[in-house]
Amino acid sequence: MNLTEEHQETPCVHSNFSCLENSPTAVDLLLYMPVGIVVSLTVCGNLVVIISICHFKQLQTPTNFLVLSLAMVDLLVGGIVMPLYFITWIDPGRCFGIVYCTLFKIATYCFTCISVYNVALIGLDRYLALSNPFHYSMKMTVKVTLRMIGILWLNSFIYNMVLLYLNGDFTDKKENMKCGECVGQVNTIWAIVDFVIAFVLPCSMIIILNLNIFAIAKMHANKIRSVRKNDHGSMASEWKAAKSLGILVAVFLMCSVPYYVCAFVEIYVRRKSVDIAVSITVPLLYLNSSINPIIYALFYPWFQRSVKLILTLRICGSESSMLNVQRET
Repeated sequence: MNLTEEHQETPCVHSNFSCLENSPTAVDLLLYMPVGIVVSLTVCGNLVVIISICHFKQLQTPTNFLVLSLAMVDLLVGGIVMPLYFITWIDPGRCFGIVYCTLFKIATYCFTCISVYNVALIGLDRYLALSNPFHYSMKMTVKVTLRMIGILWLNSFIYNMVLLYLNGDFTDKKENMKCGECVGQVNTIWAIVDFVIAFVLPCSMIIILNLNIFAIAKMHANKIRSVRKNDHGSMASEWKAAKSLGILVAVFLMCSVPYYVCAFVEIYVRRKSVDIAVSITVPLLYLNSSINPIIYALFYPWFQRSVKLILTLRICGSESSMLNVQRET
């Protein structure tokens, strides 16, 4: 997201308000329907995750707070980034003013960075939990986790604001703004730096940590089976949680790696085929925010239980925050 520049030739006089060059066609309206469904799924699904973890005391663990942070990023992507992106994708004749466009660029840069590092923190959390459970339970408290999340969000915001400022996205004012130009413009050197900071480092961390997690889990598999008879089910539950989060990480990599690779290639190879590859992988990057709630629904029993309690309004009752949402009772 931080690496591409899209150029289109439809002119639009810049202002603080959006303007429409062409009226939407019937085909455009048909395309808006699935987009509306995807955006609604993204917002509602992640909102359920946020409500569940914030409301139910049983879910307020260090691991789930990391999941909460990821859900918040996905919610913001679904509510802010996806609508504008798909509007300009379906209707290139629609233009947005400087203020709105600047906010969009800040949001896309920050949310992408937060998301990838959040997934890296999830991998680190699972690695520590499996490699040294006793030390993890003593050191990895809720306060420590919340402090890590706060530092992540703050540093990501500062870094991307500096990146945009140094590349003239705030200082270069254009009298005539072209439709479809609402993307950050980063020079070649900064594109490489951002590629390393926003993708190579966190993704390398994700891959290395998850390989270690699977290696540790393989060594402990026989031990977990043997200790179940002695009422030591915590290791088994940790293993199940690690598998679920492993699926989350795998899907994230499948959605993000193609885009980042294509965007990096585009820096050096200016061809139509590369531009098409980037345009295809950008929606895939955003759709990861829609897929995450589906993963929660399929592999997280607490999410399924929480959905039932929320839809039946049982969370409105007294002491509802103390309900058991880990398993059916």
